[in-house]
Amino acid sequence: MLAPVVAAVDGSAESLAAEWAAHEAVRRERPLQLLHAWNWHPRQREGEIANAAQRQLARRVLRQAELRVLAACPDVRLRDAQAEGPATAALLKAAEQADVLVLGSRGLSGITGFLVGSVALGVVARVTRSVVLVRAAPRPQAGHGDVVLGIDLGEPCEEVVEFGFAAARRSRARLRAVHAWQAPGPLALGPGDIGLVDAQWRAQEWLGVLSAVLRLWHDKYPDVELFETVVEGRPSQVLTRAAGGAGLLVVGRRISDGPLVRRTGPVTHAVIHHVDCPVAVVPHF
Repeated sequence: MLAPVVAAVDGSAESLAAEWAAHEAVRRERPLQLLHAWNWHPRQREGEIANAAQRQLARRVLRQAELRVLAACPDVRLRDAQAEGPATAALLKAAEQADVLVLGSRGLSGITGFLVGSVALGVVARVTRSVVLVRAAPRPQAGHGDVVLGIDLGEPCEEVVEFGFAAARRSRARLRAVHAWQAPGPLALGPGDIGLVDAQWRAQEWLGVLSAVLRLWHDKYPDVELFETVVEGRPSQVLTRAAGGAGLLVVGRRISDGPLVRRTGPVTHAVIHHVDCPVAVVPHF
């Protein structure tokens, strides 16, 4: 059985992400599983009553989400599920069996930008499968606009690059591969290094490296229109600007070796707070 696209729903505006997930499931030729997680209560009389009420609420939330999804994407193959326990733990367990996990994220209007809830952050920091974060008011069908691939040429990751190419091909979008570079400061220069090198020369050097890294992937996905760019600046700021008007931003997250170290990384953490298009976070070692 094909692993599904899993979308978490909780009855709030964030659950609009299920519509994005439905279109993604159709593009991937996968079923969509709507998942609602709720906290269980101790098995006492009061707890049993509370649990029954939670199950009834879960059925209502799932039914409302089903109707919304089918109205937006009638071709999707749909199923639903409930999970008892803390939401973060339930979603991490569901992600293990998912092709991709889709979560909604709260967006605040105005200057405050993009605020990701504690559950979404907890999942992104721990999950070993790809997660897509979708704002509460996305362009539901997604796929409109370029797919932007953030790539670190210091250690380019195959999982992240392939996710970007595959996403662009599925949505028939252009792939914009973006690398942010920064000129080394005086303290970073080693013996024999030239401190005063023209920025344009450095950019051309980085562009050559980027083209070399992506050449094999472009050969594998020849139908994807690829646009390569390198920009001087901080990676989080460069990617935030590049994602303006995009259909999807793809970034990586290194899986930590230590069991107690759970983090998203500074660049990924920054873009999921400030980018307004869907953000795919791809874990890698």
